[in-house]
Amino acid sequence: MYIPAVNRMEDREEIISFMQQFSFGTIVNSAGNIPVATHLPFHISHRDDQVLLTGHFARANDQWQLLEQTRTLVIFSEPHAYISPTNYEKQLEVPTWNYISVHAYGQAKIISDPEAVTALLESAINDYEAAYMHQWATLPESFKMKLLHGIVAFEIAVDDLQAKKKLSQNKTTGEQRRIIDSLSHSGDTNAVLTARYMEQGLKQE
Repeated sequence: MYIPAVNRMEDREEIISFMQQFSFGTIVNSAGNIPVATHLPFHISHRDDQVLLTGHFARANDQWQLLEQTRTLVIFSEPHAYISPTNYEKQLEVPTWNYISVHAYGQAKIISDPEAVTALLESAINDYEAAYMHQWATLPESFKMKLLHGIVAFEIAVDDLQAKKKLSQNKTTGEQRRIIDSLSHSGDTNAVLTARYMEQGLKQE
């Protein structure tokens, strides 16, 4: 990913936190010279100093067969917002787009042990709806096994983490303040969240 120095995210904990918050990512592999992508929720964790991404495909999705043959890219990208040049002090300006994006590269391995796959699913339940765990525990084992046979679980050990925060850092504080105000009152959830990240960035300066 092209990342100018002013937009590079360096704080590893901040990057992991962002991935955990916006954990619905796009997983990309290559079949020959053709990129293949699927949109999936991920569980993001770290063991020792290793960032791990876990998830699962529907078995009917052939992309899982590429996992151990090629390197994998997972993209986490949100929030984002259009930035109008009316926020700038100079006339010679053009529209742009603010966003945060993380590219995680690594080698994937398929998880086949039923207990490990079950643990992966339970991690996802705890991520998104911990209260559902009670209902999950009451489901028949035959139902759970049928579910497990219909998916392919995997783990990616991330070895290259690229993170970009393009939030008008190259603009004056006054311009950034106007952009934050404009986005905050836009009524668009993505724009409002982008404004919050910009506000955090100004507070850290």
